[in-house]
Amino acid sequence: MVGTWAAGWAASRRTPPPTKMPWGFFIEVAGNAVETARHVLPEADESLVRRAAASVTAPRTWMKTPAEPEDIEPWLPRGWRTAYEETGHLMAADLTRTNPVAPEGYTTTVETIDAVLHVRVRDAAGGPAAQGQMALLGEAAVADRIVTEEAHRRRGLGRYVMHVLGDHALDAGAHLGVLGATDAGRALYETLGWQKHATIAECVYGG
Repeated sequence: MVGTWAAGWAASRRTPPPTKMPWGFFIEVAGNAVETARHVLPEADESLVRRAAASVTAPRTWMKTPAEPEDIEPWLPRGWRTAYEETGHLMAADLTRTNPVAPEGYTTTVETIDAVLHVRVRDAAGGPAAQGQMALLGEAAVADRIVTEEAHRRRGLGRYVMHVLGDHALDAGAHLGVLGATDAGRALYETLGWQKHATIAECVYGG
């Protein structure tokens, strides 16, 4: 599941595909002010964490692995810090059809670009209200960048976007949904039947 999440994130963000490393996956990230690259470790093994961390020389390189952050913090060498504020949640769900209807006053566009679904919701004036995307990886699909604009929150748009993405992913042949959630996002996804499979500890070098 961690490998699926890494591959889907890379596809969604239009980065090069993950490179297989002895400890997991490496993703090069361009044009991002807070992240130059990331290592994604499917297993929080001390020797693997130490090897991955020791390989890094570029500032703002992140390392993400399924673990509680306090458990891996003692394994990090000088120059690394545990980003407790960025701790995530690896979640998954069996996709089911919902046939969602847009809330009154909103319109929706859906397009697929390079195997990534993009859903955009606009208000009556044509302004952006919510959006989300989902990378299609065969039988799995990885949700990413689910955002509702501040002025349009608490109107069910996040739920609606997730349902639209799920239905279109099913049409494309996907059956499993995977995502990495923030604390706030986790609360929404759990109401939609998504289950947490692991805490994602996040660490950054020189950032």
